[in-house]
Amino acid sequence: MKRALELFNEKGYANTTVDDIAASAGTTRTTFYQHFKSKGELTQALIVEVNDILTSADDPPLASVIASGSREAIRDWLTRKVNQWAQIRPYVMIAHQAAALENEIEAAIQQWYESAIGAIDAGLTLANRFEPASRHIRGVLAFGQLEFFSRRWMHFGWDLDREETIRLLTDAWCFLLTK
Repeated sequence: MKRALELFNEKGYANTTVDDIAASAGTTRTTFYQHFKSKGELTQALIVEVNDILTSADDPPLASVIASGSREAIRDWLTRKVNQWAQIRPYVMIAHQAAALENEIEAAIQQWYESAIGAIDAGLTLANRFEPASRHIRGVLAFGQLEFFSRRWMHFGWDLDREETIRLLTDAWCFLLTK
C-alpha cells in the first residue's frame, strides 16, 4: 500500500498500473491480486488507513466535542485536523483522483464524509441542541467548510492566513453547532 500511494502521487492514479505497483513493491501481479481484487480495492484500503490516521487523533471524539458546545474544544479539534493535513494530503489527493474514475471510490469518500457528519449530528443529539431535522444539515454545512478549506490547502498551501482560517472556522462551527 505504501508503494502504491507513492506511485499514485508520482504518476497519478490513472497512469499507475497494477504492474507498476507490484514491480515497485518487488513482487508480481499475481501476488498483488492475492491481496487486492483491483487498484480500486487497494485505494479503498488507503481511505480506511487515512480515516484511522484522522480519528486516532480525536481525543475527545468529535461527537463529544460537539456535545460539549465548548468553543475551546471545537477550536482544538479543528486545529488538530488542520495539523493533520500535511500527513493526509497524499491519501486525499489520490482518493479524489480515483473517485473521478471509479464509482466505488466516490462511494467510499461519501461514506467517509457521512461518518464525520454523523458524529456532528450525534453530538447535537447528545446535547439535545436544535431541532432534530436540522442537525444533519448543520453537520453537512460545518463539515463542508472544513472539507473545502482542506482541499484548498492541499492544492494551494497556506495562501490564506492559517490562524485566521482556524479562528473563522471556529466562529462558523460555533454559530452552526452551539447557538
